[in-house]
Amino acid sequence: MRKSVLLFIFILTGLSLLHSSYHIPTYKLAKLKYSGGGDWYANRSALPNLIGFCNKNIGTNFSTEEAIVEVGSPELFNYPFVYLTGHGNVQFSRTEAENLRRYLVGGGFLHIDDNYGLDKFIRREMKNVFPELSFQELSLTHPIYNQYYKFPKGLPKVHEHDGKRPQGFALIWEGRVICFYTYECDLGNGWEDAGTYAGDSPEKRIEALKMGANLIQYSFTQ
Repeated sequence: MRKSVLLFIFILTGLSLLHSSYHIPTYKLAKLKYSGGGDWYANRSALPNLIGFCNKNIGTNFSTEEAIVEVGSPELFNYPFVYLTGHGNVQFSRTEAENLRRYLVGGGFLHIDDNYGLDKFIRREMKNVFPELSFQELSLTHPIYNQYYKFPKGLPKVHEHDGKRPQGFALIWEGRVICFYTYECDLGNGWEDAGTYAGDSPEKRIEALKMGANLIQYSFTQ
């Protein structure tokens, strides 16, 4: 029943976003709370700022407050888009992995944002959720980079760590992107309140928010 309701909500939302007015019912977006000791609560102002940017610039009508939802909670199915970030260990129990799988197969969308140090842990845990799938790097021509805002060079580089290029990976289920993973990018840092990170330019912050808006738009209309 939860799966059917979730699919119905997402279909209605997607149809609404196809109209130029982008009038949609009010939903909440959520941050995913996980176990393992990692700081799931990082980037505290990121999602609310992205929500505000989307409501102002691409016509969404999301609740201005983010929700916090645990991986194994039945409440997960209430949120069409969930955001996971952090720097350290991530651990899903078997029940949590099964719940997250049902959510994603049923129409949900997960954005994983490596805040530096998350990679080896999240890859392990997502493999437990989808043993049959592997992260695939999306090409620069993929629609996720070509929504309302155009990113011909791919993900913006918000913060530098190891001199690696930013990469966008996806888990694809039956032709649909169910999880998008931003690596070596620090996209969510760019969504945080202006002035959070010394040296970040207003232009870089807007660029990050625009890419975030693309994720939102793509997740509802793919």
